[in-house]
Order: sequence, then structure tokens, then C-alpha cells
Amino acid sequence: MTAPVVVGIETSCDETGIGIVSGTTLLAHQVASSMDEHVAFGGVIPEIAARAHVTEFLPVLDTALDEAELTIDDVDAIAVTAGPGLAGALMVGVAGAKALAVATGKPLYGINHLIAHIGVGYLDAAGADLHNVNQLGALLVSGGHTEMLKINSLTSDVELLGSTIDDAAGEAYDKVARLIGAGYPGGPVIDKMARQGDPSAFTFPRGLSAPKNMGTEKTPGKDRYSWSFSGLKTAVSRAVEQFELRDMPVPANDIAAAFQEAVADVITKKAVLAATEQGIDHILLGGGVAANSRLRELLTERTTAAGIGLTIPPINLCTDNGAMVAALGAQLVSDGVTPSDLNFSADPTQHVSLISV
Repeated sequence: MTAPVVVGIETSCDETGIGIVSGTTLLAHQVASSMDEHVAFGGVIPEIAARAHVTEFLPVLDTALDEAELTIDDVDAIAVTAGPGLAGALMVGVAGAKALAVATGKPLYGINHLIAHIGVGYLDAAGADLHNVNQLGALLVSGGHTEMLKINSLTSDVELLGSTIDDAAGEAYDKVARLIGAGYPGGPVIDKMARQGDPSAFTFPRGLSAPKNMGTEKTPGKDRYSWSFSGLKTAVSRAVEQFELRDMPVPANDIAAAFQEAVADVITKKAVLAATEQGIDHILLGGGVAANSRLRELLTERTTAAGIGLTIPPINLCTDNGAMVAALGAQLVSDGVTPSDLNFSADPTQHVSLISV
């Protein structure tokens, strides 16, 4: 059987991503970001993002087809992110994908953005053979999501083990960056500042790590595998206030280092705990925060010590992109999953258990 060629369309936030995949081979990977337009506001403005998607959709698609040296007629199927994400941004991608499907007669798959982050790990470009992993888990860390998943089947059975109950890790980075005057987006700038700071200068909380939250393996607490970053953000705010009240310089680098250490520590500790207790022998790290140097370093240390395999795709495949959507689409086609009905809608709050619509 010839490997299916799938176009993947990603517009869940501020990146217009188009990827083209043949089976597990990445043929094209194009992304246009509207991030620069959001910097002045300190965060993504949904209306600006949606308008940027409208402008960039066709040019990015044309560039991807040129890169792959294909025409749309050469494609076997189309996949698009149906959710979760920003409502207006998702609707642009879904509408564009439906138009392509109707115009070309190609089958369309509306897929889950979070599962697509896992799907990218199956590409040859990710550098791993996840098909031969006994029990795969996924740690997804981004601006909108922090989840630990058990992947019983990529195309039919994904189990949510734990998630954030408030801010996602990426949101916490952006909010802390504003508190210390570091700018936007918070992830890269705090990562850079942390290298110049002392992570032991402040002791910030590790949310939901108290015995009442954790319980034991036999009687686990309801938050054993879950995270909370709101208390950490408040602790940083109070630390900054103490210096400002005394009219003293805020030690921004030390605060950045201590904050980043708290985030990486609690995320990796709970992820490895979940993997150990749930029989997971390999973890895929995905999402934009997977680019964070300390998170990658500490997760590598802890999975190695626990005898758990680890795959971290290249950074450009961790952030939102169309290649991951195409990768999951190709897996769905190969497994004979029925295409989506064209009546499906964008779903900003789509649950992780719904792999395709």
C-alpha cells in the first residue's frame, strides 16, 4: 500500500501552519506567525490572530505545496485542527479545510490539536520509532495546556492521567515575565534570564505536591498527577512587591531562575511518577514549552534515572505547526479511520479523548 499523502492545517492560536506528510516522511513544513503583532499587548489577541490566518492561509499552502513539489491533486487527504484553541482562529482553518475538501473531493479529518503534538513523534524527522514502544506516554506543555497522557492507541484510545487545574505552564511564564518586566513571549526570555540567575535564591512553591494532594500509590490523591501554577505566580508577585516596597532593584535573573526551576521540577517529577506507576516505558515531550532548556535537561535526567525512554522532537516540531496535524492525519488514514463529516464545527474546548471528529 502506498503511504498516504496528507496536508495538515493548523490555526489554533497565532501560527498559520501547513505541513505535508507521506506516511511518516515529512515533505513540507511551513509556518507563518503573527506573534510580532501581539507583543505590544503582552499576549495573543484572538481577533488579530484570526485575521492573520485569513491573510496567510493560501500563501502558506502554496509555499508548502511548492516545497513538497506537489499539487493539491496529488494529495490523498486533508487534516485540520478542529480544537482545542481560540474559537475565531480555529474557524478560519476549519472553513479553509472544508473549502479545499469540497473543491477537490478529498476526505477531511478534523483532529485534536493535543493529539497532533503526539502524532508528530511518529515522523521520521522526530528521530524515534514510537511504533515499537511498549507503552507510550506524552507530556504536553504549552501556553494553553499542561497534560500527562497515556497513549493506548494514537488513533483510538488516549487516556488523560493529569492536567493543570488553572494556568498552563506557558501562561505562567508569560505572566511572570510581565511581573519582572521581561517582555513577551515569556518562555524564551525567562529561559535566557535564568541562565544568568541563581535558582536557589528563592524557594517558590511546587503546586499540588502536599501529601493531601498526592496521597499514595495505593490510595492516590485526586491531584496526584495534576499541576497548579497559580500559587507559584502569586509567590513571584509577592517576591517582586517586597523589593518594590523597599525601593530596591528587583533581582529579575534570580527570580526567573527560581521560577523556572520550580516549574521544571514539579512538571518532571509528576510526569515521571505517573509513568512509573502507570506502566509507561517511554515519554514523548511536546508543546511549545518543550523548547525550554531546563525542562528538557531535567526530564532527560529523571527519565534516564527511572529507566524510561524519552523522545523530544526538534524544537520546530514541538511548537504549533501543520506537520503535526498532517502526521496524525496520515496515521488516521493508515488505520482506516472514517473521515469526518463536513458538518463538524470548530471546538475551542475539545477534550483530549476526542482524537478526531
